[in-house]
Amino acid sequence: MYQFANLLRLNKPIGIFLLFWPCAWSLAMTQWYVVNNYLFIKYLILFFVGSVIMRSAGCVYNDIVDKKIDIRVQRTKKRLIASGKITTKTAWLIILLLLIPAFIILFQFNNFSKILGLSSGLLIITYPFMKRITFWPQLFLGFTFNWGVLLGWSVFFESLTIEIIILYMAGIFWTLGYDTIYALQDRRDDLKIKIKSTAIKFGYDIKNFLFFCYISTITLLIGLGFLTNRSLTYFVLLAIAALHLAYQVIIIQKIKSNNREKIQIVFNSNNSFGILIFLIFFLEIYNA
Repeated sequence: MYQFANLLRLNKPIGIFLLFWPCAWSLAMTQWYVVNNYLFIKYLILFFVGSVIMRSAGCVYNDIVDKKIDIRVQRTKKRLIASGKITTKTAWLIILLLLIPAFIILFQFNNFSKILGLSSGLLIITYPFMKRITFWPQLFLGFTFNWGVLLGWSVFFESLTIEIIILYMAGIFWTLGYDTIYALQDRRDDLKIKIKSTAIKFGYDIKNFLFFCYISTITLLIGLGFLTNRSLTYFVLLAIAALHLAYQVIIIQKIKSNNREKIQIVFNSNNSFGILIFLIFFLEIYNA
C-alpha cells in the first residue's frame, strides 16, 4: 500500500493542490456572475477528486515515459518503475483503473465541458516528451496544469470568454515560475544527461526570469480585476500575494542548486499563493 501511494505521489500532495487551485479560482470566479451555492460546492468537490485522480495518473504515465531518464537522476532513481519494483504493464493497468472514475466525473458536465476536458488529453500525453526537445517543458506544464481554469468556467457557462483566458494565462505564468524553481533540484543531473528545462536555459539569470513570470502573473490578475470591476479588497490582497511571490524569488537566489530540501520548501510555498488567490476570488463573491 505504501509503495502504491508513492507511485501515485499521494505522499507528496503539493502536486494535487497546484493542480486543484486554478480549478478552484475559476469556479469561484463564476460565482461573481451567477451565485449557486449548491453547484459551487458540488463542483469544488468533483474538481478536487478529479485533481487527485488525474495528478496520480499523470505521475504514473510520466514515470513510464521517463523510466530510462529517472534511473540516471539522483532525485528520481528510486522511483518504483525506474527501479523495476513495479512493471510497466502494471503501471498501465493502474492508469486505466484511475481513468474510470475520471471519466465518470467528466461526464457529469455539459457537452462543451466534456469536449474541453477530453481535449486536455493531448497536452497530458505530450508533456513528458517536451524535456527532450525544448528548453520550455515548464511552459507546456503550465498549459496542462491550468486547463482546469477553462474547465471550471465552462461547467457553468458552456463557453470561454476573455476573462477566463486572462486567468488561464496568469496561471500559466505562475506554473512557469514555480516549476522552474522545482527544476533547479535536477539541474546538475539534467545537464549531464542532456535534459532540457527553463532552469538550465536561464541558468544564473534565474532571478530575472522568475521575476518576469511572477510579475506577468500579478499583472494579468490586476488586469482581470480592472476588467471585471473588482473591489479595493481584491487589489489589496493581490498586493500581498505579489509580495509572497517576490519573497520566493529572493529566497531561491540564496539557495544552492544542490540543496534540494530548501528548494522543495520554496516550491511548496506556492500552495499558500494558490490558497490566497482562491480567498481573494471567494471574497469577491460577496463584494460584487
